[in-house]
Amino acid sequence: MRLSPAILIGAFALAACGEREAAPSPAETVAAQAPVSDAVASAPAALNAADLRRVCRAGLAAIHGQEPAAIAVDGVEGEVVHASWRAPVDGGRMKADCRVEKDLVVWKPLGLPDAAMVRWMNQSGDPVIRYALDGAQVAITQTLPDGTTERAELAVPAEEEAH
Repeated sequence: MRLSPAILIGAFALAACGEREAAPSPAETVAAQAPVSDAVASAPAALNAADLRRVCRAGLAAIHGQEPAAIAVDGVEGEVVHASWRAPVDGGRMKADCRVEKDLVVWKPLGLPDAAMVRWMNQSGDPVIRYALDGAQVAITQTLPDGTTERAELAVPAEEEAH
């Protein structure tokens, strides 16, 4: 039996396909640790109360497409900041809790009709939110599950925190 060149090439191409490593899933492509660079401001080991409020305001503003001044800090319990802002659709109040873990901003939406959605957004399919302080600026970098990133430099001066 004689094989045509097209069939022979196709057989080799199919055989080679099975030898590749599987592509990483989106959850695997988001690194748990950001690479350290001397050229970029970094997150301090521990935040004071004013910086914790600043970072949470900046993080929630970036996540929800708000200006930091629109995010009100309603209270702080230990390491958790309670925040709210005007809902863009109906004018009601959106609420969330926020905490900081090393250089990560972790948040939880509150008051949602589906209780299953009221959870800390730190699971494998959630965006990863990192911050860095640089004076009055808070840099927020969001890494989405598909690996794309969004970065925002937000001015959140400490003097705004006199709540």
